[in-house]
Amino acid sequence: MAKESSTCWDPRGLLSPPDSLHQITPGAWCNSHLRKAGTQIDNIEEDFRNGLKLMLLLEVISGERLPKPDKGKMRFHKIANVNKALDFICSKGVKLVSIGAEEIVDGNAKMTLGMIWTIILRFAIQDISVEETSAKEGLLLWCQRKTAPYRNVNVQNFHISWKDGLALCALIHRHRPDLIDYAKLRKDDPIGNLNTAFEVAEKFLDIPKMLDAEDIVNTPKPDEKAIMTYVSCFYHAFAGAEQLLEWIRRTTPWLENRAAEQTMRAMQQKLEDFRDYRRIHKPPRVQEKCQLEINFNTLQTKLRLSNRPAFMPSEGKMVSDIANAWKGLEQVEKGYEEWLLTEIRRLERLDHLAEKFKQKCSMHESWTGGKEDLLSQKDFESASLMEIRALMRKHEAFESDLAAHQDRVEQIAAIAQELNELDYHDAATVNARCQGICDQWDNLGTLTQKRRDALERVEKLWETIDQLYLEFAKRAAPFNNWMDGAMEDLQDMFIVHSIEEIQSLITAHDQFKATLPEADKERMATMGIHSEILKIAQTYGIKLSGINPYTNLSPQDISTKWDTVKHLVPLRDQMLQEEVARQQANERLRRQFAAQANIIGPWIQTKMEEISHVSVDIAGSLEEQMNSLKQYEQNIINYKSNIDKLEGDHQLSQESLIFDNKHTNYTMEHVRVGWEQLLTTIARTINEVENQILTRDAKGISQEQLNEFRASFNHFDRVRPSPTPPRRRFRLISLTKRNGMMDPDDFRACLISMGYDLGEVEFARIMTLVDANNTGVVTFQAFIDFMTRETAETDTAEQVMASFKILASDKNYITVDELRRELPPDQAEYCISRMTRYIGADGSTGALDYISFSSALYGESDL
Repeated sequence: MAKESSTCWDPRGLLSPPDSLHQITPGAWCNSHLRKAGTQIDNIEEDFRNGLKLMLLLEVISGERLPKPDKGKMRFHKIANVNKALDFICSKGVKLVSIGAEEIVDGNAKMTLGMIWTIILRFAIQDISVEETSAKEGLLLWCQRKTAPYRNVNVQNFHISWKDGLALCALIHRHRPDLIDYAKLRKDDPIGNLNTAFEVAEKFLDIPKMLDAEDIVNTPKPDEKAIMTYVSCFYHAFAGAEQLLEWIRRTTPWLENRAAEQTMRAMQQKLEDFRDYRRIHKPPRVQEKCQLEINFNTLQTKLRLSNRPAFMPSEGKMVSDIANAWKGLEQVEKGYEEWLLTEIRRLERLDHLAEKFKQKCSMHESWTGGKEDLLSQKDFESASLMEIRALMRKHEAFESDLAAHQDRVEQIAAIAQELNELDYHDAATVNARCQGICDQWDNLGTLTQKRRDALERVEKLWETIDQLYLEFAKRAAPFNNWMDGAMEDLQDMFIVHSIEEIQSLITAHDQFKATLPEADKERMATMGIHSEILKIAQTYGIKLSGINPYTNLSPQDISTKWDTVKHLVPLRDQMLQEEVARQQANERLRRQFAAQANIIGPWIQTKMEEISHVSVDIAGSLEEQMNSLKQYEQNIINYKSNIDKLEGDHQLSQESLIFDNKHTNYTMEHVRVGWEQLLTTIARTINEVENQILTRDAKGISQEQLNEFRASFNHFDRVRPSPTPPRRRFRLISLTKRNGMMDPDDFRACLISMGYDLGEVEFARIMTLVDANNTGVVTFQAFIDFMTRETAETDTAEQVMASFKILASDKNYITVDELRRELPPDQAEYCISRMTRYIGADGSTGALDYISFSSALYGESDL
């Protein structure tokens, strides 16, 4: 309801020197209210120290709820409770001066009484209002009007005007004439009058005795606050109709006020105030109205029973007046409640719409944030065609998104319109924001269309440029490949070995130079395409990225390579001419080498054949053959200077990197091999003749026998067919049929032709004799040694043991089965019957001792 006025209460002005009235009255007044809550105080200084009864007193006299008190008994709990009470007093517009919670908790009597007097003045006197006067003046005016008709009563103050008690009795009689017979009162009996008033008030009006008659009479100037407090109780007891009507008068305008608040919080506060009115302020007034009606009816009944005139309230204060005023109040109250609920619903709707408006605006502004800058970008000016198309697709997506957001803009406008229709308090802000969004939306539409037009224009230009790029790539790629090939050919580090080859390269180079004019035309056409691209870009302000999407080749690459080709052509001419001169010099070296090689090669072949004939010739003696071979050896040594000269020519050829020579089939390697083979053959042949002479002399073999052995050996000394040698290979050995040695098959055939009956074991034994190193061939010297031993017809025990060892597979004993398997039957049985049993540790069952048998058969070994 109405705000409390602010009043400053200083306890120093409320407290006078202690007297009985000054202490009794506040205590009695407090108990008159505390009794309603079922309690009371005995000592005003002590009972308010914990703050609990003080908070309860304030709740009773104000009809309001205070904060929940602290239940603890500690000092800080008490201080907290007293502070809650003092804060409540201050909230009622009272500015306490020099009164603190600590003084109350400490039991400071002066401060405690000052606080209680502050409460009395605020809640018992301050709210009194009579004809635009309030508090003390209003109470005094009320008393004067009520007591004006009574004799001997002249109320001018709140001290001496009340000493005779007649003023108090007049107040009681004016409102309850049934309680006091005013005509029987005497002015000279002040104590009697006062006690009569005190007793009647306490018994019938529920006003406790707060004063003492003797103190009032015997005090020159009674305590003003004590009497004013006591008299205020009569005002609250008798001025019920006036108070109620005054309250209705003051409350009705408040309920009729339809000034709507702008915020839901303010309207909810109004509703909370209305609820406080219904819950706190109105119930006491309902009870007061009911009590007034009861008191009026009781008074009228008692007056009628006493045969006294009926009590007639002053005009405007009749019960019917109160009822009419109350009815009007309730009608206004009902209308106010309906208005409150309607207004709250309206504000709730407005708050909902405002919040929805803000939310949609925020979402829209969040979405549009930066969009104008994006649409104003000129990013397409430096983009490629693919990027332009991507930008176009992206712009189309944005247009779709923009169209989808059209509905949100319309919703924002609709909400703003509804807020205006509902008289929203901040409609100006809503309208400004809505207008800004609409203006921005229109601008976005304009920018969107401008960007689409720009993108479409640039896309068409780029399609033209792209087609030119593609054409450039199609022509540049093969031309670049041609230049790469040309540069590769012009820089090719060729290797030729003849005049013919270098002439072929010169011819090819001349053919290439003939193609250069046509290639230059192709270059100019390709570069013209690039010039057209630059012209379009310059004309329409397009920023080229400098990169052709279809090729990595740039015009600069083409120009650079073309300049390189033109530079390499004369260099190639020079290189070819230099190579011609070099090949001519090489040709002279080839002819010089071939001239000598074609003489030396046949000479070596001839000498090889002559030596071969000498070694197999059986016409002369061995001494004659030796002399002939010595002459050949000396001739060969004397020919060495020709070989050295050929080596010199070969070195010159190698230094000139000449690796082939069509003028001869002889290479230096072949000549060297032939020369070394010639030296080896003559030395070996001389050695063989020397060994034959030693063998002949040592064994006593005649020349005829040697010739016979030679004839047999020569007959079976054959060269096996071999693959045709490669071209230009130096052939020496292949021109004769003999090589001075026989392979095992030829040797076997030779022995068979000489009458030998050979088994595999026997032939193996003979091969160990003639080929001790297992070379796979039998030399003429080994053949002579074997035939010498065979001719001497002397077998040794060692030879027999070796034969048996072969039959026994290298064992020191032989078995019966092995003898029968390897020897003819008669020889096998002969050996079995004469061989003793083998007694060695490595023997097996039936093992025979062929070693002792051989020793006994041929005598003791020569070893």
